[in-house]
Amino acid sequence: MADIMTPILEVNALIAGYGKKQVLNGVDATVFSGEIVSLIGHNGAGKSTLLRAIFGLIPVWYGQVHLDGEPLLSARPSALLRAGVAYVPQGGRVFSDMTVRENLEIAGITAPDRGQLEEGLDRALGIFPALKQRLCQRAETLSGGERQMLALANALILSPRLLLLDEPSLGLALPLVKDALKCIQRLNRDNGVTFLVVEQKVREVLEICHRVYCLKLGQVVYEGAPQELKENPDKLRQVFL
Repeated sequence: MADIMTPILEVNALIAGYGKKQVLNGVDATVFSGEIVSLIGHNGAGKSTLLRAIFGLIPVWYGQVHLDGEPLLSARPSALLRAGVAYVPQGGRVFSDMTVRENLEIAGITAPDRGQLEEGLDRALGIFPALKQRLCQRAETLSGGERQMLALANALILSPRLLLLDEPSLGLALPLVKDALKCIQRLNRDNGVTFLVVEQKVREVLEICHRVYCLKLGQVVYEGAPQELKENPDKLRQVFL
């Protein structure tokens, strides 16, 4: 793991929601460079909302988000991409009616020039060599695991430092869940990507993360090392009560 003394992302007293419905109730969280940090909690706890607020997809009502010590709240998703932050929504969303290569090229649309786009393509395909055989194949014909692979490859085109990943296991069979999480671990170890991961497969994600936050009713009710929850099932049940 890289040097984890440097905060890459800081969230302070964050309040956000949809319309008049408040979902986040003063969330504090920190992600250090080189970490895999998981967000766990029941459905509706605010995990996905937190990722969307960080990435500028919903307005923040109150609080602060900082990237490398600089405020993010006025930044648009396109600016965040250029700053090295990428976001993968639930379900490995891709453009189903486009080919794998077209998906990858669209993901790199903000690349400064064609040379950097091709460099990003080569990098993503080097990480996911199975996609090389699928470049001319429409994304709708891919398996669930391949679609998730493509969604991750899309996010890696611009070589992000921080990847916000929302439920990479959604819709995948258990063996593919483990493969997806191993891929995250490999990208962290070999490519230095920092992750903030929302995941419902709690026991599986605890095997790969360095720290974990548990959200309940839009608030952090637990923060610490995964080992404590892995070794103490009663503690794990308690944070979910």
